[in-house]
Amino acid sequence: MDNQSRVFAAVLPAAGRDFAGNVKEQGFEVRAVNCHSPTNRVREVQVTGTAEVCCPADRVSVRVSVGNSKESVTEVTNSVSRRLEYILQAFRQHGLSDNDTSVRRFLHREADQYYMDAEVVVTFSDFDKMEQVRSVLLEKLDKSVCVGTPQFYHSAESLSLMRRRACVSAVENAQQKASEVSQLLGQTLGSPLLVKEEETREWRNEDEENGGAAPIHHLPHTPTITASSRVSVSFSLRDRSRKNL
Repeated sequence: MDNQSRVFAAVLPAAGRDFAGNVKEQGFEVRAVNCHSPTNRVREVQVTGTAEVCCPADRVSVRVSVGNSKESVTEVTNSVSRRLEYILQAFRQHGLSDNDTSVRRFLHREADQYYMDAEVVVTFSDFDKMEQVRSVLLEKLDKSVCVGTPQFYHSAESLSLMRRRACVSAVENAQQKASEVSQLLGQTLGSPLLVKEEETREWRNEDEENGGAAPIHHLPHTPTITASSRVSVSFSLRDRSRKNL
């Protein structure tokens, strides 16, 4: 009868031990399997690794609206159009293209008055530039324009990058642990046999602490999203005493 043996070893990480970049580690499992004959042994180390990556919002949109009422369509159109053109010109002077803005106009009549409302939504990737543009509009147009509160959000590209970084960091963590385990057992870490992402999670950090200070309600909140990944990786093990062929 063929002799088959299995050896399992589990080592737990020290409590509270973290890696740079907010990467956390989990336990690992070492398995040595002897199948059918002593000369056909399969040695492998199985490890799990986790990582968390935090991503702040990388886009912000601002809604700017103007409106007026006149006794004729021509007068109200000219009045609103002049301010609307000034707003769009301010955007262009700060390096924004027409692709970054969207414009809507709405004309209606009530009794003998014509009303026109116009709205511009502009998207920024540079938050400092956003503040500069808002300041210019509020200073130059004053009460004739309504500048909305900045709305921060994450682009699809930043979310995709965050997820990939979490997975890659988890694999790197697992590989580092597998290397340390192989050294501990007097083995040489071989090539990876299997990489499996077992769990992914994402959550929005809505209630971030403000350093213990009272929140400043006039400052817009910049949201962040955290992604976590847990992977399982198997590596082959080679005995250091064996010569490489």
